Amino acid sequence: MLNRENSLIKNYKLITVFVISFMYVFIGVKHFIDPQYFINITPPQIEYKSFAVYFTGVLEVLGGLLILNKKTRKTGAYLIIFLLIIVFPANIYLYLYETPQQLLGISKTQALIRMPFQAPLILLAYWHSKEKHSKWMDYFSAIVFVPTIIYFVSI
Repeated sequence: MLNRENSLIKNYKLITVFVISFMYVFIGVKHFIDPQYFINITPPQIEYKSFAVYFTGVLEVLGGLLILNKKTRKTGAYLIIFLLIIVFPANIYLYLYETPQQLLGISKTQALIRMPFQAPLILLAYWHSKEKHSKWMDYFSAIVFVPTIIYFVSI
């Protein structure tokens, strides 16, 4: 029973790696296809907005691709964690100011709901960074994955 349970978690985790990888690569490519979308939520304190958007796009694509390979997964996961931390000010800016909300067509409440989702994305990246975690971490991450992905697919 224990081996079957471990196998199920391992297979589920691999599926989550593929889904997360696709999500980051897709969004990273969007930085190059529609940079204005991301420029709209870049805080005014960032002087070189286009550079910041392209740089974070590269990090997203690279992180998403690196987590696909077992040998580079840890590096990719930590790159994603770094990315999520450095883009968090954009989520704060989106919440605090009406102009970026209007440009993206979202409400202040939607911007507020968006902010805490950075935490489960960081958790998931950390979960992907190692092959083995505690059962608690495996189960919690497995559960958190579903609503996090549903939320991001819906925006």
